[in-house]
Amino acid sequence: VQLQAYGGGLVQTGGSLRLSCAASGRILGINDMGWYRQVPGNQRELVIASSSDGNTRYGDSVEGRFTISRDNAKKTNYLQTNDLKPEDTAIYYCHMEIRTHWGRDFRDFWGQGTQVTVSS
Repeated sequence: VQLQAYGGGLVQTGGSLRLSCAASGRILGINDMGWYRQVPGNQRELVIASSSDGNTRYGDSVEGRFTISRDNAKKTNYLQTNDLKPEDTAIYYCHMEIRTHWGRDFRDFWGQGTQVTVSS
């Protein structure tokens, strides 16, 4: 299984970016789809995540600015970021909980990370 992240880049304060993450490989089911971010020297933190039953979890300070949507048929999720702030600058990693074999638990898979930089 591979997760490929797209999007990211440089944007000014108040701007928007759309990131996407697509999974490929042997996939029998996907539970959580989400995004985490990390600044050098800090731990990776939750940005936003969507569970298969429709619940959404938000990290600190993004609710009301970031949204996540998922296309289960395409095994893809989309992160829409609005009203970006300099403190949103980080490497963003997509994450999915994926079942690859019947009878086995869901496992965590991560994308390669994409840089988001918000200039002041």
